[in-house]
Amino acid sequence: MSTTTTAPVARPAAATPAKPRDTRRRRKLSQWGFIVPAVLFMLLFFGYPLVRNVVMSFQDFSPSTFFDGKSPFNGTDNWSKVFQDDLFGKALWHTIVFTIGSLIGQFGIGLALAVFFTKRFPLNGVLRSLILLPWLVPMVVSGIVWRRILDQDTGVLNSFLDTLGLGGSTPWLTSPSMALFSVIMVNIWIGIPFNMVILYGGLQEIPKELYEAASLDGASAWRTFRSITLPLLKPVITVVLVLGFMSTVKILDLILALTDGGPADSTQTLGTLTYQNSFVQLDFGAGAVVGNVLILVSAVFAVFYLRANRTEGK
Repeated sequence: MSTTTTAPVARPAAATPAKPRDTRRRRKLSQWGFIVPAVLFMLLFFGYPLVRNVVMSFQDFSPSTFFDGKSPFNGTDNWSKVFQDDLFGKALWHTIVFTIGSLIGQFGIGLALAVFFTKRFPLNGVLRSLILLPWLVPMVVSGIVWRRILDQDTGVLNSFLDTLGLGGSTPWLTSPSMALFSVIMVNIWIGIPFNMVILYGGLQEIPKELYEAASLDGASAWRTFRSITLPLLKPVITVVLVLGFMSTVKILDLILALTDGGPADSTQTLGTLTYQNSFVQLDFGAGAVVGNVLILVSAVFAVFYLRANRTEGK
């Protein structure tokens, strides 16, 4: 009787596990693959213009520079000329008034509307959508429309006030004492939707149980708002105010469309002064100086924003 021998079946070799060092290296390379393009983009489109603007503020950069390429350094002459100019002081003061007035109006009305829309009533969503329209319209278009509305002779606002018997000849944009107020009023109208949307989203994140508990304890509406809504809404308020500041302090197109910095420089701000120095008077060095001041102010508030977020996250 013969005995048959069966050959052992070969099993596939087990895959060699990757070394932890190789895995970490591949992970780090993939991370850098995402980071490097963003860093290059920031350096090219933000870093280089920023450095170039700082360098230009110490140069005698004139229209002839575009032809002969000569822009000799002149030390701090541009800075001295700008800071000694009375118009710079006026523009700085107008920028402060314009920014603070706009932020107070935008935030106050935006918060009131956000609280109002937390209540359920018919057409709630439709009204919220309509309020977003000023935010969606381009700034220049809004400025042109409001310039027609605020016209002293043919404007809709004066015609409406005249119909009510409240006087219809107010020089909204042509009086040095009224122009800055009018520009602030228009900017408030434009910024209300942004404030309302962000604050409304923050209100939706507050647990409803807290309001129910406050109601059971007999807390008034004001006490509930002060003790529950404001403290829990503080991180959102910080974001709204800081971002609102950074977008308001440098506004240019709205003021150009409404008053072009006039009348009598009564609506001249740092943003419009930068534009006029660089592209009207062709004094690029002085324009760079004012632009650097704006960048510095924005950077300070950007640091404040980051520190506030870090503190809230702890």
